[in-house]
Amino acid sequence: MLTEFKGFLTTTNALALAVGVIIGAAVADVVSAMAADILMPIVGLFLPGGDWREAKFILQTTTDASGKISQSAILYGHFIGTLLNFLLISLVVFLIVKALVRPPGPARKCPECLETIAADARRCRSCTAIIAAI
Repeated sequence: MLTEFKGFLTTTNALALAVGVIIGAAVADVVSAMAADILMPIVGLFLPGGDWREAKFILQTTTDASGKISQSAILYGHFIGTLLNFLLISLVVFLIVKALVRPPGPARKCPECLETIAADARRCRSCTAIIAAI
């Protein structure tokens, strides 16, 4: 059973996906910390009230028999902060992917099976036909 599981992890790229999810979560934590601890305090200097993530629009305030006060509110400050975190995380992931993933070089079609192959390929990886140099 362990051998089958190891085969599953290596042949289905499940291990690569798991590593990607873990790294993605770590990147999200780093970017969220950067946004919350570095960028947002600077933004807060320019906004009245400073702690703009706590900004809310109160719809209703009620007091129960024991004197406990509760509010129904739209937490638009939290929503804007979460949206900014998402945009920053998306930007960082985009930049990482752009730096690591290079576009494929020039390509051409295999004359036998019509698969796309590299322009300087000497053999087709799909049908293994020998390709004449251009």
